[in-house]
Amino acid sequence: MNLAKGDLTVALVGLRFGAEFAPIYQAHPDVREVVLCDSDPEQLETVGARFGISRRMSSLEEVLAAPDIDAVHLVTPLTLHGSQSIQVMESGKHCAVTIPAALSMEELDSLVDVEKRTGMRYMMMETAVYTREFLFVREMFERGEFGALSFARGAHLQDMEGWPAYWRGFPPIAHITHALAPVLALTGTGADRVHCFGSGRLSDEMASAYGNPFPVETAIFRLDDVDISVEVTRSMFRTARPYTESFAIYGDRLGFEWPQLEDEQPLLFEMGALSTERGRPIDVKRLDVPDRADLLPEEIRPFTRESVYQGGDHLSFVQGGGHGGSHPHLVHEFVRAVVEDRQSAIDAATAANWTAAGLAAHESAMQQGAEVTIPRFDHQLVA
Repeated sequence: MNLAKGDLTVALVGLRFGAEFAPIYQAHPDVREVVLCDSDPEQLETVGARFGISRRMSSLEEVLAAPDIDAVHLVTPLTLHGSQSIQVMESGKHCAVTIPAALSMEELDSLVDVEKRTGMRYMMMETAVYTREFLFVREMFERGEFGALSFARGAHLQDMEGWPAYWRGFPPIAHITHALAPVLALTGTGADRVHCFGSGRLSDEMASAYGNPFPVETAIFRLDDVDISVEVTRSMFRTARPYTESFAIYGDRLGFEWPQLEDEQPLLFEMGALSTERGRPIDVKRLDVPDRADLLPEEIRPFTRESVYQGGDHLSFVQGGGHGGSHPHLVHEFVRAVVEDRQSAIDAATAANWTAAGLAAHESAMQQGAEVTIPRFDHQLVA
């Protein structure tokens, strides 16, 4: 598909949290029109009126039947992500989707196959690898400033009581990519093996939804081609801890830790020279991480700092700090992948590899920590 500048028509499907992306697409210089879709008529009317978007649809099927819609961004329940993404690409439209990519290895395999077979462009919209903190660390990492890596850690701890019913009792580590993706993206590799243990106990009523008894799961992953392991903890229920969505990475020169509370600054550790004392001195700094709006078209730069969804009172902003300014970066990468007719930075194989790690980890937890090998998906796309 060869699209001229400003020719792209994008349908945004799912308008509760998804409404956050509507004005970003509207402002993007490569987008001609934004179409809204939601099964809730009141939500559809509210969002459409707020952003002056008159073209509105009530079902994904209606979106897919419209020949002039080029791309679809799914912000729908996680139980639908795999099947709907496949449906979108099979219809001849490009697809962006919020995390996770799917809920089974079979769906992931189908997702990768459909992207290859159709030549459509796919992107999983993983916020964690476009936050200002991640972009800052990536530049330092690419310059070799961390030295030889020794360890990495990720965490996503969040109380999800009161969220939509499909979250209730969900296996926490199966929703892993916010915590694991930054490390995999930095190292450019994938997770090979995992041992995972569940912790705590859900009520029988909560456990019955997905057959998952654990409110918390902790995994140790071994990575391919890198001599480090990664520890990841994910919680959803029964854990008295404020929201954190974080990663840490340690080398023999520098270490970095994401802030543990939302109003804190991240930490940078610098290893000193060996002296006559036991152990080396380690310098500790709090960082003012720069915003990277400069990486974006001027028209969407303001969205790295401003929430537009209901004044910013959605839980992902109250608890997650607006996803670290990532949303316009995600939109820009997806749009440019479509316009330039290239694979996105988080194509189907990458999304499948990141998602599969969490699915395998939960399998391990259900087997009392037994080692599980994580399948790998390749990147050979249709030209």
